Amino acid sequence: KSPVMHKGRLEAFSDGVMAIIITIMVLELKVPHATDVDSLISLAPVFLSYVLSFIYVGIYWSNHHHMFQIVKNVNGSVLWANTHLLFWLSLIPFVTSWAGENHYATIPVALYGFVLLMCSIAYFILTRALLAIHEKDSSLSVAIGQDSKGKMSTAIYIIGIPATFLSVYLGLALYVVVAFIWLIPDRRVEEVITT
Repeated sequence: KSPVMHKGRLEAFSDGVMAIIITIMVLELKVPHATDVDSLISLAPVFLSYVLSFIYVGIYWSNHHHMFQIVKNVNGSVLWANTHLLFWLSLIPFVTSWAGENHYATIPVALYGFVLLMCSIAYFILTRALLAIHEKDSSLSVAIGQDSKGKMSTAIYIIGIPATFLSVYLGLALYVVVAFIWLIPDRRVEEVITT
């Protein structure tokens, strides 16, 4: 069994990586050379992809931050599970740019969904790694509970990726639905902290 360690460096590293991910995404918004409104309108697909991805990274950062408020310690398995999550999150700028610049072509949008699916799975793996080193009655175990939102999100991604091949906008709509599910505040951690 790997030794238990403090969580501070993991949190700091994760915050830094997520900040860099957002920075990379905004740098992909190229300034148009023309000064007319049409030049801005032509950037709409890239901008809308950026908005959705920004929301997704924000959702992961917020949930990660909330969860680690009640995490006592980490170990090597947690460090690698967290690194695995950051790997998939780090691919969001690439798929965001590819989908946006190609005006939501089928393959880029399907790959976008696949990366979101893998982020969801990686977050689930991270929660399991954390639960493995916390007591059954710990605040973390109580807060995570059945994780119905996480399971529902993964299911929607699994439906959304093949749905993209029927209609790109159907696939995108399903990805947006997941974002809305997570935009509704998840009060589980706050409830555990305040009780």
